[in-house]
Amino acid sequence: MIRRQRLAAGVCALLAALTAGIAFPAGAVADETEQAAPKVELVLDVSGSMRTRDIDGGTRMAAAKQAFNEVLDATPEEVQLGIRTLGANYHGNDRKEGCKDTAQLYPVGPLNRTDAKTAVATLAPTGWTPIGPALLKAADDLNGGSGTRRIVLISDGEDTCQPLDPCEVAREIAAKGIGLTIDTLGLVPDAKTRAQLSCIADATGGTYTDVRHKEELSDRVGQLVDRAADPVVTPVATEGAESCEKAPALKSGLYTDREEFGQQRWYKVAVEPGQELRASVSVADDRAVGPHYGVLLRAVTEHGREIVRGEAAGTGRTDVISTGLRYPKADGGDDTAAAETVCLQVTQSFSAASGVKTTPGLPLEMTVDVVDGPSGHHDVAAFGLGRGWWLLGALVLIGFLAGLLWGWLSRWRVAVWRTN
Repeated sequence: MIRRQRLAAGVCALLAALTAGIAFPAGAVADETEQAAPKVELVLDVSGSMRTRDIDGGTRMAAAKQAFNEVLDATPEEVQLGIRTLGANYHGNDRKEGCKDTAQLYPVGPLNRTDAKTAVATLAPTGWTPIGPALLKAADDLNGGSGTRRIVLISDGEDTCQPLDPCEVAREIAAKGIGLTIDTLGLVPDAKTRAQLSCIADATGGTYTDVRHKEELSDRVGQLVDRAADPVVTPVATEGAESCEKAPALKSGLYTDREEFGQQRWYKVAVEPGQELRASVSVADDRAVGPHYGVLLRAVTEHGREIVRGEAAGTGRTDVISTGLRYPKADGGDDTAAAETVCLQVTQSFSAASGVKTTPGLPLEMTVDVVDGPSGHHDVAAFGLGRGWWLLGALVLIGFLAGLLWGWLSRWRVAVWRTN
């Protein structure tokens, strides 16, 4: 009986050890990199239509003010917040003047809640809806620094200052590579307003939300402000070349670029012997495109010989298409061996829909990672299992011990039965 208990205890201890190894893998280290102060600018439509009383029995302007006051109370201390208005000051009918009507109500910086609430309380629905000009100014307000930058646009109607298309403005802002995201909220929107605000958000990787109740507005704006405080990795803006010889040299990191329709872009990475290059690329269609498209990522030598490639195709059911590749460079054992320059070529086959502008190019995001290559049998993919071999061995050992335990218990039960 004592032997049986000891054996069972040993099996339990082994299972506990394996569980601990799986739950807390060696080498797991928290990322403690300090982030620059995140910046958010709330851009509020104060045009005449905000007088409409269709949000829980009150005006759209009243709902917006309530949401702003609640968000200001809950804004995290580390977030630098500003407020910009559009259509708040010009009372006349001159369209040219009305389309200049955007002003910073509260500057982006450390938040003084009392001052910000006082400024919001003075707002009264007045003029036009110059969304495009307001976005350009808001981008300037947030310019500088390396932290998260976010514009939250709240509007109840389309831009009234065409031909300055706010979708094109959003694409131009994204093309600057400053890592700025625009989120949009439509107050009781019609189909045209919804389409325009969705387009603005899509151009910068932001989100669009329909809002029909006060609580929805407060909750959503609060979520977006809080999201700005979350730590993020900001892509580094780069510019690919037409050939490998002129390509920018990249190190491990996250990069962003723009690629014209049907264009090829080149980048290069130095890989030391014994290292492995891992690269991936994503191309987003931030406007209407043809139904069939693909993206190709090739790694080639400086002399043009292909090393490895990754490719993917789409049929219009997704707005992002991605692919990747891996290239391990063998270690020849010679300490004097030089690094190899690997050229990365990105090609995409998107085609613009009829009447859609082709500039700026499509947003491209690339991840480059140069790590120590596989070394020894424990780090290679043997029979497709790779590092899973240790888990397979543990399962075999557990099965063997369980079989011994079961056999011993069976023999003991048979012996007891015979004795009785």
